[in-house]
Amino acid sequence: MDLKLYFKKIKDTEASLEDTYLLMVSLETPDGGKPGVVVEVSRQEAAKALVEGRAVRATDEQKEAYFKQEAERKKSAEKAELSRRLQIAIISDSDLKTTAATPEKGEQPKGSR
Repeated sequence: MDLKLYFKKIKDTEASLEDTYLLMVSLETPDGGKPGVVVEVSRQEAAKALVEGRAVRATDEQKEAYFKQEAERKKSAEKAELSRRLQIAIISDSDLKTTAATPEKGEQPKGSR
């Protein structure tokens, strides 16, 4: 393969792509490429994959499904982070009564005024 022609094709393809980041769908390749995987890549990586025949641009339906899946992943990650931060203390009735009867700092005990 002529390297000048190869890089010219990549450069021309990259110039024809309007977005900074694009969603691409992988194709099956002889070296074990898995077909149907949707990924977000830079314009340069998208141009290279198109020229090499490793991927095609995602359809509107594939884009919608990808963004929906990413939103669900983000929501799940946020929920996991929140549950990691949430702390629960179990207090028995006797501990609660003892805590309620103990004066706060700076306060005088009840009945000692």
